[in-house]
Amino acid sequence: MSDSLEVVARPTTGTRESRRLRRQGFVPAVLYGHGEKCVDLATRREALEAVIRHGGRIVELKGAVKTSALVRDLQWDTYGVQPLHVDLVRVDKTERIKVRVPLDLRGEAPGHRAGGTVNMVLHEIEIECTPDTIPEKIHVHVGKLDVGGMIKVHDIELPAGAKAVTDGEETAVSCTVTIHKTDEAAPAGAAEPEIIGRKAGEEGEAAAGEG
Repeated sequence: MSDSLEVVARPTTGTRESRRLRRQGFVPAVLYGHGEKCVDLATRREALEAVIRHGGRIVELKGAVKTSALVRDLQWDTYGVQPLHVDLVRVDKTERIKVRVPLDLRGEAPGHRAGGTVNMVLHEIEIECTPDTIPEKIHVHVGKLDVGGMIKVHDIELPAGAKAVTDGEETAVSCTVTIHKTDEAAPAGAAEPEIIGRKAGEEGEAAAGEG
């Protein structure tokens, strides 16, 4: 089920206008795709943040524009707290599109219990699917991952009808041997160990006797 997003027309653009909109609680947006002209829009920040919290990728635009759209790109402020701009792409629910979806590890790897380290090599992969089947996350089950093993993209179970665009031979998750450092290297220029049983004064006398 798609989230709905109310949008209003943005007659003027530019940095000053964008700042004014943000002060009023709006987020500037642009809608493009399907060979149609770009449309400058704006939407309430609270409404967009609600879509993001739901993990929504497809939205039903209402208001100034009525169409289905994919949330293609989000720009955030320096602290990653507030959205500053959003790119929307027109979509048809029957067409297949390419999107990047985050990976989510599930289960406990036997290799981890054996002392290995589970490494998440890829944090997301690109898939091709219809707009209404875009998953929020793709789960990667590591219940059979041993030390020295790996899970490649082609090993990941995708939603029905989805196809991986990322190279299937790419490693998504691996489990490597954990190396523990036991001996610290001696610092450069370290003094040689003192000879037990000989005092400093005796060393000086011995040297004088040799001379």
